[in-house]
Amino acid sequence: MADRAPTQRATRPTTTPTTHSGSTFLRKLQLHIGSNSSQLVGLLTLIISGSVLLLLTGITVTGSVLGLTLLTPLIIISSPIWIPMGIVLFFVVAGLLSFCGFGLAVVAGLSWVYKYFRGLNPPGSDQVDYARNRIYDTASHVKDYAREYGGYLQSKVKDAAPGA
Repeated sequence: MADRAPTQRATRPTTTPTTHSGSTFLRKLQLHIGSNSSQLVGLLTLIISGSVLLLLTGITVTGSVLGLTLLTPLIIISSPIWIPMGIVLFFVVAGLLSFCGFGLAVVAGLSWVYKYFRGLNPPGSDQVDYARNRIYDTASHVKDYAREYGGYLQSKVKDAAPGA
């Protein structure tokens, strides 16, 4: 162990950075975009619109927090009025929306029936025609069956009640 030569460690030369990281970012961005002005305009548009949206978000959050802070005592004091009014308003709005929805469904159904009877073949009219034909065929079979066996039943009734 003693006869080993001391190893030299490789030292890395220390250099002081001459540029800031912001300028290297801009240099890389300039190399990436190059001379293409449409990409530059797109990037500027993205930065400007993002800044405006961030500003508007901040204003909205600040206004909401300040408004809630200032109006909380008023809301708490007047809550015996707001809760019943909220319940009534909920049922009124739910009833109005239900009425409008059912009215729209009725109008759509009447429109379909009108088109069907005018012969304009609305969607699903072939299924209605098929069902109507099945019902008609079944009814005619029942009628034929009743004619065939109706006389048999009439004679049985007369046998059971001769005076009838």
